[in-house]
Amino acid sequence: MKDPEIGAIREFLAQAGFPEDIGELRKAYDALGDQFPTASDVSREKVSANGVPAEWSSTPNAVRDRVILYVHGGGYVIGSVASHRHLVTELGRAARTRTLSLDYRLAPEHPFPAAVDDALAAYRFLLAQGLEPGNIAIAGDSAGGGLTVATLLAIRDAGLEQPACGFCISPWVDMEVTGNSMTTQAAVDPMVQKDGLLGMAAAYLNGANPRTPLAAPIHADFRGIAPLLIQVGAAETLLDDSTRLASVAGAADVEVNLQIWPEMIHVWHFFHPMLGAARQAITSAGDIIAKAMDRSTGVKKVA
Repeated sequence: MKDPEIGAIREFLAQAGFPEDIGELRKAYDALGDQFPTASDVSREKVSANGVPAEWSSTPNAVRDRVILYVHGGGYVIGSVASHRHLVTELGRAARTRTLSLDYRLAPEHPFPAAVDDALAAYRFLLAQGLEPGNIAIAGDSAGGGLTVATLLAIRDAGLEQPACGFCISPWVDMEVTGNSMTTQAAVDPMVQKDGLLGMAAAYLNGANPRTPLAAPIHADFRGIAPLLIQVGAAETLLDDSTRLASVAGAADVEVNLQIWPEMIHVWHFFHPMLGAARQAITSAGDIIAKAMDRSTGVKKVA
């Protein structure tokens, strides 16, 4: 049975419209996020995470020594703490953690590897706060989903201990945009198309090899990284990025939980105030993240 709420989201997006100028597009994306206010019981605090602008948030149920480090989507060229605040704070509520949402540097002003460098710096910041790696999760959507994986790789390559898990929402991991779903799902995806992704990839790469693993994690060696939770919608051009990511990571002995949600569009979680399936996905992800932290830190539940 068709989900009437996702139909309403499609109508909402059709009426929204987005400018082509990058400066105006950034403002429009933040304004879109502003249409979904943050819950009144969320506390927030600006912070510098090793020089990277960031924002702490917590809800009343948050366990203080557990944190989700969140890296937003937006093709590495748009997006911010502000655009994703309503999503990030509810993910923290679901996982019963604090969140540290990162305003990493954006392309084209700051091309690859600036975003990866910033995310790794923020992870080092959390460790310096005395947090146990097993009490940290890294999460992100779209380009932020790819950046989540790249950060796990960078953490490994830096000789640091892995966090409890990585959570990827509709991740973009292929800078060459070669997945079959870019064509097969093009007619049903209201948000992401091949030409737009290629333009963002060019801005982010700035001449770097599009198969560089920290830019395009689909080409990485995944051995030794934390377990991955991947949530993706069936109506996404980036569907194959998720299925291929799950395949290559799983073949490298990484524990992978791949969820394909029927009818859902790119980063449907963003629309959780309007969409029950988004709230369900966030709740499910929060529970999985909490359990991953329990397992990493040896917490035992009392029946």
